[in-house]
Amino acid sequence: MKKHLLFLVAALATLAASAQTKVEIDGIWYNLITKGKAAEVTSGDTKYSGSITIPESVTHDGVQYSVTSIGERAFRGCSSLTAINIPESVTSIGSSAFRECYDLTAITLPESVTSIGNSAFEDCSSLTAIT
Repeated sequence: MKKHLLFLVAALATLAASAQTKVEIDGIWYNLITKGKAAEVTSGDTKYSGSITIPESVTHDGVQYSVTSIGERAFRGCSSLTAINIPESVTSIGSSAFRECYDLTAITLPESVTSIGNSAFEDCSSLTAIT
C-alpha cells in the first residue's frame, strides 16, 4: 500500500510541475507553463484591440517566463486589432491565431517562427504588410 501511495504522490508532483496557469500581464493573457518556464499568448476575457507588442518574456510571482508561442485562436475574432509585433522568442503560431482579425493591417514576424498553424491569418482582409 505504501508503494502505491508513494507512486501516486510522485505522479501528482510531476503533474503539478508541468501545470499551466492562465494570467493577465500588462493587458495580454498567457498560459504559463511552469516546466520549462515558458509562456503562451492566449485569448482573454475581452477582445484585444489596437496595436500590440508582445514582450520577449513576462514575470509572474517573481518567476520569469519566456514567451515562446501564440496559442490556437489567441487573437481570433479580435476585429479591432490593427497591428502586432512578435518577439524573437516566439517560435510557433497556433491554428486560427489571428483568424477574423478584420482590421489587422500589419504584423511583424521574426525569423524565429518555424511553425504557423492552419488558418492562422484566415479572413484578415485588411492585412497589407508582413515584415
